[in-house]
Amino acid sequence: MTTRHAVVTGAAGGMGRAIVARLIADGHRVTGIDLSTDGLAEVAAEHGDAFGAVTADLTDAGAIADAFAALDPVDTLVNNAGTCLMSDFPDIPADELDRQMAINFASAFHCCQAAVKHMLARKDRDLVCKIVNISSNGAYNFDVFDPPHYRASKAAMDTLTKDLARRYASDRIAANSIAPAMTETPLFGVLTQDVLDRAIAAMPHGRAMQPSEIAAWVAFLVSPAGDISSGNVIILNQGRDVR
Repeated sequence: MTTRHAVVTGAAGGMGRAIVARLIADGHRVTGIDLSTDGLAEVAAEHGDAFGAVTADLTDAGAIADAFAALDPVDTLVNNAGTCLMSDFPDIPADELDRQMAINFASAFHCCQAAVKHMLARKDRDLVCKIVNISSNGAYNFDVFDPPHYRASKAAMDTLTKDLARRYASDRIAANSIAPAMTETPLFGVLTQDVLDRAIAAMPHGRAMQPSEIAAWVAFLVSPAGDISSGNVIILNQGRDVR
């Protein structure tokens, strides 16, 4: 059986490392793309030949195109790279809005463009290729604090997910978004302790979710069991927002 090749963006971050580890454990060969050379080296040291590192600025469309052009055929893409910039409306600087959209949405858009070219050119037409975009509960839940440009960037990602799912369904490319609520990653560091405490207290289980739990959902979607799922935004929040 051919080993599947997955690209994971933001692979040096907390969520990215968990996704890489789970996909490798499930038998995938993984290429991680990140701006942090040191972080990628740590991931590579942990996983050996199953992991390939590409240092690239994911806000640079040309760098993304060059990175994918140098890769072996790609059949799985996980757009995990992202951050939350914390200025609040109406005082969000124009350059911060541009940067938020570039990191969270434009990077995913350009990676999807590059990955789809790989997927359409594949030789195994029976294989269902997978795109998984890591979105956020913040695109939908307005009861907790998230800046509007962050919400907008994740909502745009989910619209892209649905478009690609419909556009490439007959080409056997499945696209889904995962939208987690509070998950314990280094992004906790951008929040004040008061905001963090209130957000965690709102979680029904009384705790933040773990990156490994989100990675398990990624693994499900990219497995054969996920072949028939496409165009969905899967909300993970312990049932917090059920009305």
